[in-house]
Amino acid sequence: RLRDVTRPAAPVEAVVAVIRRGGRVLVIERGAAVIYPGYWTFPSGRLEPGETQQQAVVREMREELGLAVRAVKKVWECPTDDGAFRLHWWTASSAGMGLKLNPAEVGRVRWVDAAGFAKLQPTFTGDHEFFRSVWPTLGR
Repeated sequence: RLRDVTRPAAPVEAVVAVIRRGGRVLVIERGAAVIYPGYWTFPSGRLEPGETQQQAVVREMREELGLAVRAVKKVWECPTDDGAFRLHWWTASSAGMGLKLNPAEVGRVRWVDAAGFAKLQPTFTGDHEFFRSVWPTLGR
């Protein structure tokens, strides 16, 4: 049988970390060496073969932010704006907040609430949906 070339490939599985401090959340400006450089978004990354979502959250935050975290709870799932990735959103906790940014992947970081995030440009549609639909359900 011929393969249906009109059907898109399955989306790549990736994780997003929601790291909270008070009523704010950590967001990053994507670095020059990653796709969509300059976009403000949540820290995230692809799952590696054989890796659980929780393991990916821990590894990605260590690689991008130099931060030791624990994946706490999966709170949402959505596709990226272009449909290339399926994002698994996890709350994550960290005993310390000393960041050591990987400059290839992260340009800057900010702690923002929903109103603060709305002022950042450029951003992804899904991140705004997170603030509308999921953020209010997480409590403080």
